Amino acid sequence: MTTPVISCDHVCVDIEAACVLRNVTLTVAPGDFVAILGVNGSGKTTLMRAILGLLPIASGSLDLYGQPIPRFREWNRLAYVPQRLQSAGAVPVSVYEVVGASLISPKRRLPRRGDRRRIHEALEMVGLEDRRRDRFDALSGGQQRRVMIAAALAKGADTYILDEPTAGVDAESQERIAATFERLHEQGHTVLLVTHELGTFSSLATRIVVLGSRGEESSTVLYDGPPPVPEHLTESVWHHSEDVVMRADDTGFMDAGKG
Repeated sequence: MTTPVISCDHVCVDIEAACVLRNVTLTVAPGDFVAILGVNGSGKTTLMRAILGLLPIASGSLDLYGQPIPRFREWNRLAYVPQRLQSAGAVPVSVYEVVGASLISPKRRLPRRGDRRRIHEALEMVGLEDRRRDRFDALSGGQQRRVMIAAALAKGADTYILDEPTAGVDAESQERIAATFERLHEQGHTVLLVTHELGTFSSLATRIVVLGSRGEESSTVLYDGPPPVPEHLTESVWHHSEDVVMRADDTGFMDAGKG
């Protein structure tokens, strides 16, 4: 059998002694396109943080590519696209430099042969190669999000984890972002999408996972199956979680605020 990319078995996550996620069981196979939905505060970002090893689990098991998180070392196989970067605008950097920074890690501080080509190809995929010399903070919100996606693409990962990739961006950028990940999915890549509404991704997701509570304060999986979402779960339109501030983390990913 094919080893799952992500395997959560009765995972519970506590934050400040409060149970946020309870008995979450979820399996993501290679090539899946999974959309995770839920109202604001349902634990979508918390689950992503746990999957990325940025937040410990209180109980249960969580494996990546068949390895428990503490033993997993192939982080280059995953690419994370956060909602926004804390440093955006703080230091004047070019679009090219933002994408190039994604190829630097604690274990890899010098550029390698082929990095320039990967950066140019990633920017071409999101339609911003001609803006590579521009300052990142001079771009529109949608263009900045596309640059962050290019940074993830440059890594050449197998799995892409996206946190609200189209929230607050213009229609043209939404279409480009959706088209980019449609191509990646067609090529066999795995996509895990956190969003408050599917929008331009509605025809791409092969599975829907809805997080929410059943009367308790903690959240769990309310639905896991093919689209569309069952009608009784759609009465609360998925609210957009508050923007979270991201900061560099020594795992090579970005740490997210509570969501």
